Amino acid sequence: MDIRTGFFYLFSALLLFAAFRVITARNPVYAALFLVLAFFQASAIWLLLKAEFLAITLVLVYVGAVMVLFLFVVMMLDIDVDSLRAGFWKHFPIAATVGVLIALEMAAVLMGGFRMGEEPRAVPAAAQATGQAVAQYSNTKELGKLLYSQYLYPLEVAAVILLVAIIAAIALTLRKRKDSKYTDPSQQVRVHARDRLHVIKLPPTAAARVETKA
Repeated sequence: MDIRTGFFYLFSALLLFAAFRVITARNPVYAALFLVLAFFQASAIWLLLKAEFLAITLVLVYVGAVMVLFLFVVMMLDIDVDSLRAGFWKHFPIAATVGVLIALEMAAVLMGGFRMGEEPRAVPAAAQATGQAVAQYSNTKELGKLLYSQYLYPLEVAAVILLVAIIAAIALTLRKRKDSKYTDPSQQVRVHARDRLHVIKLPPTAAARVETKA
C-alpha cells in the first residue's frame, strides 16, 4: 500500500466518523462543526483524485459560506433539541433501511470503477496531437468545456431550480402575517394633524367635590 492509498483510507475514516457525529451530536453547533470537518475530508479526497477545482470549490462555497451562515442561524435561534429528538427512535428503522440501501447502491457503483493502483490520467486528443505535456493539462478547463457544452441544459435546469428556491424563500419571508401589525409608510406621509389630534374643550374651572362622611 502506497502513501496515497494510506491517505485515502485516513481521510475516508475521518469522513465517516464526522458524518456519523453529525447525526448523533446532541448540540446543533457541534453537529455543524462536524459537518465542516466532513467537508474538509471530502475536499482532501478530491485532491487525491486530482480534482483540485472541485476541492477548492467545496471549501470556499460550503465551508466558507453555507456553513458559516448555518452556524449563525443555529446560534441565534433558540432550538428545542428535546422536541427535535422526540420522534428519533420512532422513525429510526425506516431511516436506517433507507441509509443501508443508499450505501449499498453507492458501493455497487463505486466498486466497479475502483482501482487500488494509480491509473494514468487521460490526456485530450488535441493535447496528444500537438505534443502537449501532461503537466500543462488543466482539468479545470476541461471541466468548464464539458459543463458548458455537453451538460449545458442540466446546468440551466439547476440554475432555474435555484432561482425558484430563492424567489420562494423571499416570498415566504416577506408575506404578511395576520398576527403582526403593519404600517404603510405612504399613509404616514400623507397623514394630517386633524386626523390624529382631536381638541376637546373643557371648562377652565370646576367646583370641587365635597365628600360628606355618613
